[in-house]
Amino acid sequence: MHSAPPPLRDYKHRASDRPQGTPPLHPLWHLSWILLTFAGAALLTIGQQADALRHEPPPQATAAISNDKLPEPEALSAEWREITIQQGQSLASIFAQLHLAPRILHDIMHSTNLPASLRSIKPGEILRFQTRDDTLLALHYQPDPAYRLEINYVDGAYSFAEINRQHEKRTQIARGTIKSSLFQDAKDAGLPDGVIMQLAYVFGWDIDFALDIRDGDRFTVVYQELLLDGRKVRDGDILAAEFINNGETLRALRYTDPDGNSDYYAPDGKNLRKTFLRTPVDFTRISSFFGQRKHPILNRMRVHQGVDYAAPRGTAVKTTGSGKIIFRGIKGGYGNTVIVRHGDGYRTLYAHLQQFQRQARLGGEVQQGQVIGFVGSSGLATGPHLHYEFLINNVHRNPLRVPLPDARPVSAEFAADFRSTTLGLNALLDIINDDKLALASPARAEMHPQQ
Repeated sequence: MHSAPPPLRDYKHRASDRPQGTPPLHPLWHLSWILLTFAGAALLTIGQQADALRHEPPPQATAAISNDKLPEPEALSAEWREITIQQGQSLASIFAQLHLAPRILHDIMHSTNLPASLRSIKPGEILRFQTRDDTLLALHYQPDPAYRLEINYVDGAYSFAEINRQHEKRTQIARGTIKSSLFQDAKDAGLPDGVIMQLAYVFGWDIDFALDIRDGDRFTVVYQELLLDGRKVRDGDILAAEFINNGETLRALRYTDPDGNSDYYAPDGKNLRKTFLRTPVDFTRISSFFGQRKHPILNRMRVHQGVDYAAPRGTAVKTTGSGKIIFRGIKGGYGNTVIVRHGDGYRTLYAHLQQFQRQARLGGEVQQGQVIGFVGSSGLATGPHLHYEFLINNVHRNPLRVPLPDARPVSAEFAADFRSTTLGLNALLDIINDDKLALASPARAEMHPQQ
């Protein structure tokens, strides 16, 4: 059976349902209503598009990333990379590691405004790079917690800013007695390693800490600690020190003159520093002294015209005084040798070197304490050691006992300033070493921080 067709809609009937008195709608009214609806929707869309266009920049103002001009870093999805400098690394190798163009490093390093700090980066220091793709936006270098160098790319060029923070300074006091060695007994008294090295340096021209110290020798040290935000950053300078060696009292007072030059002086203004260091190398023992001896290789008696310092192979050898290198090469049984000529008829000789320091060249000037070579066993030597000679007017003298000329004392121009500046330090040492007060005070004391 066929199903019945759907009923037809009776429009006439629906029209007849209108309330009486309502006039019939003209057929064109429906068409007009449809057209008005579409027109309104179109006008609304056009209005929204026009409003959006009013907030867009014109085509020629559209931001673009190029090598000539970069937008501000905060507008970029840039990333920060932190690099710890390794031994043998340079800025060039680090830039290559980060895929930064050599031109960028060239522009930075050849800028007239570049601070000198970036030219002497060291292993262990940290560099922070902000990059986007292969472009450097910022570089931060902070070798010290109190100093940071910031390099930023601004308006097509690199700008430089150095940020320095002032340390707080806290004065510390330590005192002790020699029972075994300076290093061990100073550590027992609470002195940090760096301050112990300073102490050995301050008195090193008058005391040979390997040969001269005795049981019962005493030391007192007033030094500074540097703090940031209340936390210790590192140790500062020794301000004053006293060392009683074999009954002889030596005092050192740090003084900075109005020209900014700092050194250590005795209370009478005499410079504790000598024109020469007593020893040229950090040695383990003296294997041969100055004078007659039986040569270990030639097996016959002859005058030993220097001192032999046994030390591990490769230990740095330092010139004991400022001067000019007049010989650098192989010298018979001495092996690799450096001879330095100093003023007033002084000469020093350094022999049996493993190798020379490249910067210490023949005819070049060297400063006191500058590394000129490294311990070895070249020439007639049975093991690694440094043979050191000291000559005055071509006459060999015992390096361990020869009187060393003093460096310049406080100038007459600054004598009054020296006395007034160091008066308090000298009095402080008197108070610390007053036996009655010493019995009631700890071996290590702390004074209030200061700016």
